[in-house]
Amino acid sequence: MAKKKQSGKIFVLDTNVLLHDHKCLYNFEENDIIVPIVVLEELDKFKKGNDQINFQAREFVREMDRLSGEQLFTKGISLGKGHGRLFIETGKPIPPQMQDSFSENTPDHRILAITLYVKEKNPERQTILITKDINLRMKAKSLGLTSEDYESDKVKNIEILHHGVETFDGFDKNIIETLYQTGQVARADFPMTEEQLPANQYVILKNASQSVLAWFDPLSQTIRRIEKHSAFGIEPRNAEQTFSLHALLNPEVKLVSLTGKAGTGKTLLALAAALQQHKNYKQILLARPIVPLANRDLGFLPGDINEKIGPYMQPLFDNLGVIKNRFNQQSKELALIDDMQKREELIITPLAYIRGRSLSDAFFIIDEAQNLTPHEVKTIITRAAEGTKMIFTGDIHQIDSPYLDMQSNGLAYLTDKMKGQDIFAHVNLMKGERSYLAELASDLL
Repeated sequence: MAKKKQSGKIFVLDTNVLLHDHKCLYNFEENDIIVPIVVLEELDKFKKGNDQINFQAREFVREMDRLSGEQLFTKGISLGKGHGRLFIETGKPIPPQMQDSFSENTPDHRILAITLYVKEKNPERQTILITKDINLRMKAKSLGLTSEDYESDKVKNIEILHHGVETFDGFDKNIIETLYQTGQVARADFPMTEEQLPANQYVILKNASQSVLAWFDPLSQTIRRIEKHSAFGIEPRNAEQTFSLHALLNPEVKLVSLTGKAGTGKTLLALAAALQQHKNYKQILLARPIVPLANRDLGFLPGDINEKIGPYMQPLFDNLGVIKNRFNQQSKELALIDDMQKREELIITPLAYIRGRSLSDAFFIIDEAQNLTPHEVKTIITRAAEGTKMIFTGDIHQIDSPYLDMQSNGLAYLTDKMKGQDIFAHVNLMKGERSYLAELASDLL
């Protein structure tokens, strides 16, 4: 590696960082970046395909090609003003201390060997391996290497996800009485700061003898009382479910995030609200990302494509079944659902089959959104055309992707960045309503 610049840190990037964010090169300030040659080999395996990970691989390689032009990476490529230089480091021999610990010649171990080489060649500078692989970070640290997670798109204050509903005890009884009498209170007369009451914030106001459910309407600049309403046979069982249905049924809110543990009713409420408003949309789409267990590709599973994806989609069909069971066999509601499915106005599908489409006049529910990266969430939302409403549901405590956590997943990122926008609402559901057994197991096991 050329030694033209002797200041700043050196960051060595793992493959999973580039597949997580193809623009990551511009998030390391004036420090230099090294991409190990083995990482380019691994990217080559991901170039073909329609999933977001394939898109990231292609876009990163194109970005490197655009940056380099006719230049050679051996001398480093400038990343632009305010940024460092980009190098590609070729393969290096596995040093003795690694041979004694790691017998296999894997891509991860080759990346470690390159990082050790860079550190030894640049003793005056700090060399840091950036990887989203926790196990690789532990291996690096065992060799005396500094290793960190990719932090650029992590949510700094994860508590924001738990503030979808705020409860205020000992509240002014005059305001509560006004809400019951007139249904609303002017924002100027409400004793909450802008931070406490962002757009579409849901609140429970209590005093010794009364309580009321309300929300801040940013369009009218008023705090409005909320009453319980059912949706397609589904009745809200608690305040959080009542708030969720309100957001889902509010035509002014185009983007909703619902978080909460299993059994709190997130997906069921979203589907019921969609069916309740079916006349307002051309299509209802219910999708979820497929994260195969043990990271094995779907091709490993037996059967045709429908048999492969069936187990992953079954929870969505189960939610539809709950709604169907609310009605008798001769009901018009049941006939409507069956008819919508036949006309493909109600579609349950893997998320990969939706990507790339422009969605207009659609009610789009994305389930298990905690398994999406921030860039994937952005890509999905930017597909929304006029008349489309998007709902993201998930549990940030149940992440199946090995390279995401509570702070870096797309659902947390979306909620953090959109909080306070006029067309966005968020509710965190706390109380499980599936059964007492399910609630007990969720809390204690």
